[in-house]
Amino acid sequence: MPERTVTVASSVGLHARPASLFSQAAAKAGVPVTLTNAAGKSVNAASILGVLSLGIGHGEEVVLKAEGSDAETALDSLAELLATDLDKD
Repeated sequence: MPERTVTVASSVGLHARPASLFSQAAAKAGVPVTLTNAAGKSVNAASILGVLSLGIGHGEEVVLKAEGSDAETALDSLAELLATDLDKD
């Protein structure tokens, strides 16, 4: 199963707007994606409540994993999204 380790760039971490944008992108990825925090807790990346429950802050490393034929492409785009400060307009 392909995976990516990414440092969260958003200044508030994965809360509110950044978490919403990320989970919406994960839902549109077309493959199942999991998000794992540094403590090892994993959630469905397409679930806004799951993402928020991890309490991921700015600068924290997370692991993205995906399954399916488009897993590599999905992980690349989601990793790029997390590496961007989603709090900026």
